Amino acid sequence: MSPPASNDLSAGGGGTLAVPPLTGGPRIGGGRTARRGLSGRFVVGPTLTGGFVVLFLSVVVLIPLAVLVYKSTGSGWAGFWHQVHSPFAWSALKLTVVMSLLVALINLVMGTAIAWLLVRDRMPGRQFLDTIIDLPFALPTIVAGVTLILLFGPTSPIGINLAYARSGVLLALLFVSLPFVVRTVQPVLLELDRDMEEAAASLGASQFTIFRRIILPTIAPAMAAGTTLAFARALSEFGSTVLISGNLPGKTQVAAVFIYGKIQEDSVTGAAAVSTVLLAVSLVVLVLLNVIQLWVARRD
Repeated sequence: MSPPASNDLSAGGGGTLAVPPLTGGPRIGGGRTARRGLSGRFVVGPTLTGGFVVLFLSVVVLIPLAVLVYKSTGSGWAGFWHQVHSPFAWSALKLTVVMSLLVALINLVMGTAIAWLLVRDRMPGRQFLDTIIDLPFALPTIVAGVTLILLFGPTSPIGINLAYARSGVLLALLFVSLPFVVRTVQPVLLELDRDMEEAAASLGASQFTIFRRIILPTIAPAMAAGTTLAFARALSEFGSTVLISGNLPGKTQVAAVFIYGKIQEDSVTGAAAVSTVLLAVSLVVLVLLNVIQLWVARRD
């Protein structure tokens, strides 16, 4: 009579090793499963983390923006258009968008030049310049406004009066938005491979050709990102412009100051309508930036 097949390999039998059936781990609310990690601890799947992230973004970003858009259309789309197209509101929006575009273009050129100076040149005081570039990030914007009105106001010690003029608004927006381009282009320049430039120079390429064919394509995405951030920052600026602009309706009043005035007048719908326009412009710019970055990534 043949002995029964053994399930224990240590017994020397030729039987197969019995494997217990796989069963799911303990259930957690919502049908999620806790898996036992290599260390023996239970590891919760990504669903819990994702849920907290979505909840946080909803409470902090999505719900407030949805309420803003809802309040802007409280009187219907006709009321929304009436609020946005009123003379002072429309003037403030045009001034803000035009000034922000101009500031972004100036920062595109000057911010890239400053980043180049900080990385490639060895001028005296370069470390000090590298430090003060971040000053607009740390300085409260209202302090920047006080500084500008003292230096370029009616009692300017250098004899330059830009107060209550659009040039003063432009200067204030430049002050608060300059670091964005510098700090996005500078790390890319630091990581740029210098060997390619030296090889191109050894083959007879001019400095302009090296910049145009090697350096510029590499730093272009960072330049675009920094310029977009500078535009968005200028679009929403309040503190640095509230003093030097003089808040002259239809002349030097920017959109953020106009919105504040509407809140002071208890016109929440008007403030929400102009705010929604600024929100839409910012979203369009950010979407365009993402499209450009995806296009550059596919080319690479």
